[in-house]
Amino acid sequence: MTPCFPDARPAHLKSARAGASVGVMAPPLTQDVKELVDRANFAHLATLRKDGSPQVDPVWIGREGDHLLIGTGERTRKARNARRDPRVSLSIVDFQDPYEEAMLQGRVVEHRPDGDFRVMDAISRKYTGKDFPWRNPQGRVALVIEIVAATFRKLPLEHTPPRR
Repeated sequence: MTPCFPDARPAHLKSARAGASVGVMAPPLTQDVKELVDRANFAHLATLRKDGSPQVDPVWIGREGDHLLIGTGERTRKARNARRDPRVSLSIVDFQDPYEEAMLQGRVVEHRPDGDFRVMDAISRKYTGKDFPWRNPQGRVALVIEIVAATFRKLPLEHTPPRR
């Protein structure tokens, strides 16, 4: 599967970590992680509150090369937390096989304006087959996340919960 968006950033910024020199590269996402992200699987995004405690939100995700994209409003807690402290963690579990999972750590490297819904509509179509329904463009952003550590795991289990 292909990412939602081609990487449109200038070449000299494509692999730069926030706060690091341009020559330092983040590890590329593995093919397993890319495939998990590219399917319509929900992720859980953890950001840090002012007091350091975690805030976790279920989110839709897109991918742009090795960066993840999350569409949101600039006034949401997740966007405010990420602006103050860009460190984030995500977990993703496959809908069809909940024993296929990824745990990711990264940092928000950009709060990209998305008033035209370019990012949010593409992500929404991945999950619902339709453009994002709430159309207020004011304050829409895409959180661009650079992954600095990733663990992918597929456990040898079959999901067969008992019927009630």
